Amino acid sequence: MKRLLNWLAGKGTALVALVMRGTCRYELHDDPRPALKAAGRPYVFAILHATQVAAGVGSERGTGAMVSRSVDGDLIASALKSLGVVVFRGSSRKNGVEKGGKQALHQMADHVRSGMPAIIAVDGPRGPRGKVKKGIAWLAKETDAVVLTVVAVPSRRWVFGKTWDRFQCPQPWSRVDGYFGAPLEAAPGESVEAFRMRIEATLNELEHRCDPQQAMAA
Repeated sequence: MKRLLNWLAGKGTALVALVMRGTCRYELHDDPRPALKAAGRPYVFAILHATQVAAGVGSERGTGAMVSRSVDGDLIASALKSLGVVVFRGSSRKNGVEKGGKQALHQMADHVRSGMPAIIAVDGPRGPRGKVKKGIAWLAKETDAVVLTVVAVPSRRWVFGKTWDRFQCPQPWSRVDGYFGAPLEAAPGESVEAFRMRIEATLNELEHRCDPQQAMAA
């Protein structure tokens, strides 16, 4: 019975995601992708865990995404797959126990090398909110990809204020503004940790500038 309920919940989540894609209108600001594509440069997206539904709904088909192996991750994975996102399951280790994050990151690196973008909720799956993990910096350095920080701001949304990240979903028929930060590249000799800190500072500054209501509430 539990397996059936989880399957039904996954199908329901996928249906909701498809409704959002069909009804929400996306407006992108300072989008650097056309220039990057013209130059043949790979890129990976750095988003906040709270905005992964809005970002996933507006993502390019074939984008790779890391999703945790939790029950909540099952629902998110179903929604993303329905949108044409390639899902890799895994997350950072907990209490010394490997949760598949390393394997998923290596799979995503192969995906980016094949010419496809990837997206990571960089402060997930357990936070703290806005604290970027090292995975995105490692992935970009490993694949020579540009990091694109993005904040998605729906004009109407549901915000789950009791969750650690103030998780949010755009409402159908809303406008979603996607704001890009300046493209980030690892400097020669720059460590993963130093690059991670730059990504974190850029993403948090972008949220404070473009979505101050959620940034200040976190």
